[in-house]
Amino acid sequence: MTMTAESLVRIAMTNPINAQITARLPSLGLDQSMLTAGCMFQAVWNHQTQQAPAWGVKDYDVFYFDPDLSWEAENEVINAARQLFQDVDVSIEIKNQARVHLWYGQRFGKSYPQLQSAKDGVDRYLIAGTCIGVDVETGEVYAPYGLGDVEQGILRINPKNPQPDLFVEKARSYQARWPWLRIMET
Repeated sequence: MTMTAESLVRIAMTNPINAQITARLPSLGLDQSMLTAGCMFQAVWNHQTQQAPAWGVKDYDVFYFDPDLSWEAENEVINAARQLFQDVDVSIEIKNQARVHLWYGQRFGKSYPQLQSAKDGVDRYLIAGTCIGVDVETGEVYAPYGLGDVEQGILRINPKNPQPDLFVEKARSYQARWPWLRIMET
C-alpha cells in the first residue's frame, strides 16, 4: 500500500494527543498553524510495528507564523496554549517560525535563515522524509519529499539542510527506537 495524505492523517490521529491538538488548536487563531514532526511520522512507524500510537513520541511540535518578532507575542501564544492544553500531560512545543533565526544561532551554534512561512520551518528538518506537517485549519498535509520514505522507514539527509553530523545523530536516535529503519548516508 502506498501511503497517502489521508492514510497518514488517519494513522496519526489514532494517537489521541494528536487528535486533541488538531481539534483544539484552531481556537487560538494562529496563522499557518501546523502539527508537525515526530508525532506525525512516528505514528506511522508505530502503526507498522504494532506499537501504541504515542510510543516513543518525546514531544508534540506546533509551528505557526506571526510577523510580530517580539518574544512577548510568542510568549503570549505559548501561555494561551499552556492554558488550552492544561489537561494534556505531554510536552507541546509551540514555535513562531518567523522568530527562529533570532535565537537558533545562540542555541545551536549555527546560523539559520529567516523563514517566510511555517512550511519553511518544516522544510528544515534534518531528515527528508520527516518533513511532514498537517495544517490544523484545513487538514492539508505538507510533505515536500512525499511520504514514501516515512512509509518505507528510510532516513536520508534533507538536501535543504545538509548537516551530516546532526543528521547521523538524529537518524541513530530514531533507529534506536525503531531498529528496522534504514539510514541512507549518501
